[in-house]
Amino acid sequence: MMSHSSRRPVSRLAIVLATGMLMAALQGCATRQNPDPLEPWNRKVFAFNETVDTYVLKPVAEGYKTVTPEPVRNAFTNFTSNIKDIWSTANLFLQGRFKDGTLGVIRVTVNTTFGLAGLIDIATPMQLDKPNEDFGQTLGVWGVKPGAYIVWPLLGPSTLRDSLSLPGDMYFSASTVGTYPRESNLLMAWQLINTRANLLDAGNLVDDVALDKYAFIRDAYLQRRQNLIYEGDPPEEDEPPEPQRQDLPEAPASPAAPASGASAPVSEAAAPVVVADAGQESAWAMFP
Repeated sequence: MMSHSSRRPVSRLAIVLATGMLMAALQGCATRQNPDPLEPWNRKVFAFNETVDTYVLKPVAEGYKTVTPEPVRNAFTNFTSNIKDIWSTANLFLQGRFKDGTLGVIRVTVNTTFGLAGLIDIATPMQLDKPNEDFGQTLGVWGVKPGAYIVWPLLGPSTLRDSLSLPGDMYFSASTVGTYPRESNLLMAWQLINTRANLLDAGNLVDDVALDKYAFIRDAYLQRRQNLIYEGDPPEEDEPPEPQRQDLPEAPASPAAPASGASAPVSEAAAPVVVADAGQESAWAMFP
């Protein structure tokens, strides 16, 4: 169990999130035509995150991947994933999916008892599939609209609705098992670096295919969140707008540069590939 002092960061984060969402709400709710009314703010935060990732997190993750044996990395990934499965299972019950929730309970029990506290994933070979739910998806199932797209410092892409899931995502993470704040912080840092190491290839793919990386990640995030909420079959009226594409003139005098804020033309399959393994669907997702 976490000590009283180790829970304080979550409470402070909740206050920050609530304040940020209130400020965003005052600027207007997102609509089908404009899912990104906070784009000026978002692009600045995105640039900050990219800078920190380029000069700090990515080099550390590359070094960690080089010196840490793959079995150790896999074991820690399984361990943190098993903790997250508890949160996912709780959300399955909140969504009224009692059969899936029961299977989630069985999965966590099997991996915790026979998989050495989750270090070994025994449940997946037993066809107990991993749930991937959070409170943002639960709110979506309950009919809450996503609201404006927003990029949080260090935490990455989200929406006003999905931001309400961040405290739960942080609580059900490796830091939960820390007895003292220092232990919790070390485990949180380890999870962040381990997650980033697992996403190195995905991040390189985004760099290769996206002319506007910000717009690419935004559109991929919004599309995948809708697919998760509606289990791959979102209603047409709720689908996020497709990325804008520029039409080139028939005989341009010179190659036209993409307009600021427009998405680069990419294949429809590219976005899910890039973000498939991240809980918040970006290389900056702290909690997979």
